[in-house]
Amino acid sequence: MPLAEEIVTSRYRITAYGSNSVTINGVVYRDSLVLSANEILSPWEVTSLDQVDADSLEPVTRLNPEVVLLGTGERQCFPDAKIFALFGQRGVGLEVMDNGALCRTFNILVAEDRVVVAAILLGN
Repeated sequence: MPLAEEIVTSRYRITAYGSNSVTINGVVYRDSLVLSANEILSPWEVTSLDQVDADSLEPVTRLNPEVVLLGTGERQCFPDAKIFALFGQRGVGLEVMDNGALCRTFNILVAEDRVVVAAILLGN
């Protein structure tokens, strides 16, 4: 589903998404990835929610986000409470959503110049 045209000053922008892919700046990604306004880590070696832990989230926390968006695929699924505690101890917001909602939310927050990092699970 293509997203509406917006004025975004970030280096990276999600331009479309599908059931098992995300398109960023016209490039289709089918593996899990970590995305900020100015940095992309692909592939992110996490393919399922069960693999999300403090170690696998190191690339996310390294980017010093204000808020983290965790995309769990076509459906919203919540991680272990320890993951919420990890971000809560750092004073970082964690929002868990399906990938479609994540894509729309990421672009809005980036347009507002928020320090947001998206951790997107794909290929699961």
